[in-house]
Amino acid sequence: MNILVFAPHPDDEVLGCGGMIAKYSSKGHAVTVCIVTSGQAPVYDSSIAKSHGWPHNLYPEIVKSHKILGVAKTVFYELPAANLESIPRYVFNNKVLELVKEVRPDIVYIPHFGDMQKDHRLTSEAVMVAMRPRGEHIVKTVYSYETLSETEWNIPHTSNMFFPNVFMDISEYFEKKIEAIGCYKSQLSDFPAPRSFEAVTALAKLRGSTCGTIYAEAFSLIREYS
Repeated sequence: MNILVFAPHPDDEVLGCGGMIAKYSSKGHAVTVCIVTSGQAPVYDSSIAKSHGWPHNLYPEIVKSHKILGVAKTVFYELPAANLESIPRYVFNNKVLELVKEVRPDIVYIPHFGDMQKDHRLTSEAVMVAMRPRGEHIVKTVYSYETLSETEWNIPHTSNMFFPNVFMDISEYFEKKIEAIGCYKSQLSDFPAPRSFEAVTALAKLRGSTCGTIYAEAFSLIREYS
């Protein structure tokens, strides 16, 4: 089975579905992660030496984290972080379509549409264009994932709320998720920051208690064909 995960920024994929990635990859399934954006001027310092658009201190964190989780392939789009709206929609949409044609995923994971960071919303919109049931390859299942500091911090409104209706037991793989998150030293902060070991653990326990396991990840089922 082929799984494709879209992450607007590095570490979104681990926060949202690191346990799922570790679980599927350990069972022999191929997981591809697409990092959509990169650090570009004027938001980021253009003088810093970079690899795939990210500073050299962050790029090794991505590689190490994905190795721990067993990611089969990492794709870098190198679109401008925190400025994704500057890219024409057709350009972004076409890049997603081409990757879907290449990977031919059975399952696709996308960021929650209602996240506070606009890059997340634009990514989910672009991917859903590619998810239309037509063409040579139709993706059977699409889920959205939650991202700490983005999903829970937006304006409280029904259009923004994350409604989980699918839960995956990641108890056996939670330590790998924590280890993978620990690779992103440049992105972590001390608790009560949401991107901390304690917050990640608390959310996994909350989702686990919802479905009767120790640790779980929660997703919203967007579409499924059977």
